[in-house]
Amino acid sequence: MFLDVLRRRNPGLIEAAIRLHQDNLLPANTYVIDTDAAEHNARIIREAADRAGLKVFGMTKQMSRNAAFCAALMRGGISESVAVDMECARATHRAGMGLGHLGHLVQVPRAEANAAAAMMPRYWTVFNDEKAREAGAAMQQAGHEGQLLARIFASGDTFYNGHEGGFPAEDIVAVADRIDAIGGARFAGITTFPAQLFDARSRRIVPTHNTETLRRAAEALARAGRKDIEINAPGTTSSVIIEALKDVGATQCEPGHGLTGTTPLHALEDLPELPAVAYVSEVSHIHQQRAYCFGGGLYIDPVFPDYALKAIVSREPTTDASALRGVEIPPPAAIDYYGMIDASGPASPRVGDSVVFGFRPQAFVTRAYVAGISGISRGAPKLEAIHDSYGHPINWPAW
Repeated sequence: MFLDVLRRRNPGLIEAAIRLHQDNLLPANTYVIDTDAAEHNARIIREAADRAGLKVFGMTKQMSRNAAFCAALMRGGISESVAVDMECARATHRAGMGLGHLGHLVQVPRAEANAAAAMMPRYWTVFNDEKAREAGAAMQQAGHEGQLLARIFASGDTFYNGHEGGFPAEDIVAVADRIDAIGGARFAGITTFPAQLFDARSRRIVPTHNTETLRRAAEALARAGRKDIEINAPGTTSSVIIEALKDVGATQCEPGHGLTGTTPLHALEDLPELPAVAYVSEVSHIHQQRAYCFGGGLYIDPVFPDYALKAIVSREPTTDASALRGVEIPPPAAIDYYGMIDASGPASPRVGDSVVFGFRPQAFVTRAYVAGISGISRGAPKLEAIHDSYGHPINWPAW
């Protein structure tokens, strides 16, 4: 699905990936990022957010916090990250990004609170009083005042399984008062996730009930005399929904897949953002009419029902339909040692062929490498750096 868009809107990325792989500059099991396209996407989103008056924090976990990707976002005007966890915080901090938001999806473990405070997060989300006290104590020790966001929930809200948590929304005024009473902490606002989701039937991005919860909580805070409340409302963010975020009262946005052109809507419509990522593998061996390519990064973020998966299989840079092959990958419950490619028919795959996929990734949960490639838009692709899934550089190929 995303491969079709990639072939049509950014064929140079596929061709560059094949060439660099065949020249032994890219290993198999690598996500490749077109950093020119990522910079373009960041700029588009930054400009839309500026027009709406929203702060922008870039989510980098989808690209394993790759430093070349972070640099592209900064060139595009997004200088601060939202960290899904402490690994995100450390990697984006190493890459030179400011830490805009920490603690939202994954709370900061107690023993790492001081390390988090040392990176001076602009906003720190907490789910309960205990975590608020830990954050306040750590920020106070670091000599700063922490601006804490309270994650809230109410009946009817949507949460992914395992993402639940937060303060009851009806208690938000008391929660704000309790946070303000903590040394080193100040109540800054409220947050939820997901605030909007892709609706397959209407093929639109629609607000969840969570946004109504945010609205009611913001009104209660205003009645209590609190002004300038931050409202963080992430989920399926791209430039085309920025105005909708403003309309529901959001003051912050956190693009993730929008930065690589891989939100669900990007698979269905040509949005301003360009597709900026592909996955590169290599045929390892042939067995009984199937070619096996190396896995490690074959995790497809399941925003669509299962669909027929294809890949470009070739030794020559191409996006031609004749190079497309059907591929089967192991189910999520299995280890993706290999993907299985249909090898029947003429011009069957050969050992050593490049295999290029286009799908919606979450690279940080894989064991894949991530590489940034610049110059694709100028016809002069250059490998910037290869990192592991934790954002650490690897010394390829000497290593």
